[in-house]
Amino acid sequence: MDLVFNHMELTLPKGALTDTLIDEVNAFYGDVFGWQGRRVKRYGGNLLLDCGNDFEQFLLVVDADKHVTSPGMDHLGLKAASRDDVIAMREKCEAWQKKDDRVDIVHFEDHDTGRFIISAFYVKYLLPIYFDVHYQGPREGTA
Repeated sequence: MDLVFNHMELTLPKGALTDTLIDEVNAFYGDVFGWQGRRVKRYGGNLLLDCGNDFEQFLLVVDADKHVTSPGMDHLGLKAASRDDVIAMREKCEAWQKKDDRVDIVHFEDHDTGRFIISAFYVKYLLPIYFDVHYQGPREGTA
């Protein structure tokens, strides 16, 4: 069986999905991850964030009476193409954080498993979960 991530729905408190919030979400996630968001009338007028590949992967953000809360480290993992990409995205997040303290970044030191190196950070901004941006690459001298 071959399963691939297609979409995730995230719920916000009723009334939270304002035009201002949508603009802020689009600006941040567009700049950092290249995601493109647009309002959709389906499901009551919500935000659809295209995560790439022409909506093959997307986040649907809706507001609801019953909404998700994530006080812990709940996250969605995003695999980067290289360690340099992880660093570049983290630096963009840090630049955003300097002008908006709602950007929450969790820094991790590179982790050496013996076979490979994992470079990662978590970021959370206006949506109820963290995004785990990581790269897992070969350790020098290993195949």
